[in-house]
This record gives sequence, structure tokens and C-alpha cells, in this order.
Amino acid sequence: MSVSTVIIDLSISSEEYLKWYRGQARSVSAVSRCGQRVSFPVDSLRPFISHEGVSGSFEIAFDVSVVPNKLCSIKRL
Repeated sequence: MSVSTVIIDLSISSEEYLKWYRGQARSVSAVSRCGQRVSFPVDSLRPFISHEGVSGSFEIAFDVSVVPNKLCSIKRL
């Protein structure tokens, strides 16, 4: 398995997260600190949701040997 990691900064309001929760979207698209666009399942943010939404810096690891790249892990920094 070949893993690539990126760091992203998120600020998603609770109202916006509810749109995803209700199924209006299935993935989050963000730009990493190095300028790379990444997309990952919204469900992966569930452990980090609060009453205010989701905010903070996250390290995301992808298995790049799978097409499309598969999310391996996400952790708050």
C-alpha cells in the first residue's frame, strides 16, 4: 500500500454539515495547504462534528495505489 497525506483546514458550519448529513452531498472537497484539491466522504468527519459544525486542521491519508484513491484515515491536528 502506498500512502499519501495532506493537511487541510476546514471551517464548516453546522447548517452546511446538515446538508451533507441529509444526503444532499456525499463528499467534501477541500484544498490542502500545499494547494492540492482533495475529495473525501463526508461521513469521515462524523467524529469531529460539534454544535458549531466542523472546524480545525486535519491530516488525511489516502491509499494512492487504489483508483480512485481510497481514504485511509483522518485525524485532527
